[in-house]
Amino acid sequence: MTTLEAIRYSRGKLQILDQLLLPMESLYIPVDNVQDGWLVINRMQVRGAPAIGIVGALSLAVELCHRTFGTKEKLDAYIKEQLEYLVTARPTAVNMRTVTDWICKMSAAMKTDTGATVDSMKETILTELESLLEKDVGINKAMGNYGAEDIMRRCRNESVRILTHCNTGSLATGGYGTALGVIRSVNARGKLLHAYCTETRPYNQGSRLTAYELVHDKLPATLVCDDMCAALMRLNKIAAVIVGADRVVANGDTANKIGTYQLAVLAKHHGVLFYVAAPTSSIDLHMKTGDEIIIEERPHAEMTTVKGIRLAPEGINCWNPAFDVTPAELITGGIVTEFGVFTPAELQSELNKHLGLSN
Repeated sequence: MTTLEAIRYSRGKLQILDQLLLPMESLYIPVDNVQDGWLVINRMQVRGAPAIGIVGALSLAVELCHRTFGTKEKLDAYIKEQLEYLVTARPTAVNMRTVTDWICKMSAAMKTDTGATVDSMKETILTELESLLEKDVGINKAMGNYGAEDIMRRCRNESVRILTHCNTGSLATGGYGTALGVIRSVNARGKLLHAYCTETRPYNQGSRLTAYELVHDKLPATLVCDDMCAALMRLNKIAAVIVGADRVVANGDTANKIGTYQLAVLAKHHGVLFYVAAPTSSIDLHMKTGDEIIIEERPHAEMTTVKGIRLAPEGINCWNPAFDVTPAELITGGIVTEFGVFTPAELQSELNKHLGLSN
């Protein structure tokens, strides 16, 4: 089976699969500089918190390959300026901010390191930016294994039906996926009875992208509209809901695609386990609660039109938040990371331990 690739990179050359055209057309478009990177992220030609961070980083890598700098100070200033600009493309997802803080810290240290030259500093930064793509796949596979093991343990190793929302697979990451990676891992164990994916209005990431991946992988799967999930949980034995995350904060509150919160409420009512799959790059321990998260609002046309065809009358007002925040107490299954599955209450202390951070 061929592996889906949302991102293709070789040094100095970056292409992304234009996800606005899926599933009808598979077209890779070039990203030649940071401005291109900002545009494909902002327009949602690439989306998914991990992929946003990777594509932003690689767009800078491409630009650095074709530029020269006279001093380390100029290189450092350029790196910081470009990364901060990329953060503004879609501010709710924390991964681009995580990359920015990490690379800027590295650049600042090398700027004052007398043993580093401009060329060696540039090469080190390039190597770090390029490493994100390969690292992400390994992280996702570890998350998939931890998540699958936890679901199997909680469900007494019985075969399960799982519901997911939005797109969290290869198209949203460097490969394999976060929440969809867990579903893939359950299937690899021979324990997936059925996967259900939501349509995910208004941008239809579920029907366009997740359904595309499930069909590609030949997994037993059914597409449902967003407003069918309560009936689905009542009439079918759904073992777990698993979603991705654009930002998880210190207390476990989670920002994810709009509609996630209502799924968590429904899961709680029906006694269905609710999991969030989030690599540490999507976890922001600097924010204490979800009330601090800035929620991006998207253009009204995304609600009122589909491919230029108007669905709603001219003049109607629209409210189109891209994300909502699920309170930590509704995350009953746990938060799946590359280090294990933790309750929201455990999250901060466990990450401090695994990442060597101070409380």
